[in-house]
Amino acid sequence: MPRAKTILAIETSCDETALALVRCSGGLRAPKFVVEKSLISSQIAIHRPFGGVVPNLAKREHLKNLPKLFKRIGGSAVMKKIDAIAVTVGPGLEPALWTGITFAQELAKKYDKPLIGANHMEGHLYSALLPMQKPTAHGPLPTRSIKFPAIALVVSGGHTILLRMTAMNKWTVLGETLDDAAGEAFDKVARIIGLPYPGGPEIQKIAATGDPNAIKFPRPMLNKKNYEFSFSGLKTSVLYYLRDNPKANKANVAASFQEAAVDVLNKKTKRAAEEYKAKTIILCGGVSANKPLQERLRTTADELRAHFIVPDFHYNTDNAAMIAAAAYLRTAAKKKKLRMEAQGMLSL
Repeated sequence: MPRAKTILAIETSCDETALALVRCSGGLRAPKFVVEKSLISSQIAIHRPFGGVVPNLAKREHLKNLPKLFKRIGGSAVMKKIDAIAVTVGPGLEPALWTGITFAQELAKKYDKPLIGANHMEGHLYSALLPMQKPTAHGPLPTRSIKFPAIALVVSGGHTILLRMTAMNKWTVLGETLDDAAGEAFDKVARIIGLPYPGGPEIQKIAATGDPNAIKFPRPMLNKKNYEFSFSGLKTSVLYYLRDNPKANKANVAASFQEAAVDVLNKKTKRAAEEYKAKTIILCGGVSANKPLQERLRTTADELRAHFIVPDFHYNTDNAAMIAAAAYLRTAAKKKKLRMEAQGMLSL
């Protein structure tokens, strides 16, 4: 079994500055992660007036927050106990990515530590393996392990990807969004309705008081015999509906939009899980914080007798613990090292 490693991880791909200290062991066959510390500094209040993330403002805040978080996580003293430094190199906003990369390079040089580049989307995928922080209402704590084959739905502000996993380091992209990602659609619809950024939590909050069946919004590409997604048309339908019905109940609009988006995500995932006889269904990425989506996919997994995994809230939004996991498993798989430069369009 590979030697346990303690990794200091850094994440600055968008508007969250995050550092984590994670003890990693078990290699590819039985990976285990102990999150000793996970710190996140949010920039939501700064970007909210603009209705979205402003790259140069994000860069400025990362530059301010990185030294502060490094001090909070232990500073020079913690560098004595770590084996390596991991940092997100993409995908994401390149000005933001460069702040983390440069900071990591400076630490690696100063303290003579190996530096590992990590893929942000691999981080979201492997966040499914991070330990739960507290019990849930759904029975005993699941063992954070993946039974293969597995189907993973990775949904975030910039990505909507459906994967078939046959091993910890082997997967095939079955389909992804052709236009807006699910999280992007939530943000845009929230803006149309008049809700603040970020849109996902605001849509979920107001939708809880609305009727999800009040408006029959379209389910884009649901009947296509593939695993691609498209949310631009759904967003446009909301725009036109409110244009034609300016006095419409906003809670009903939000609930009906959310129902349409969740319906598409769930049914495409279910179809893939049935076709490939999945033993595990994974939901991860920032949009995995959406409770109706979690509940729908949990029900689907139960129907198919599959194991269902969704990370804790702290780990399904952007964080550095998942970056440590991604770096550790990339190294364990002996994958090609990622270039130590900002790669805004890096893919899975």
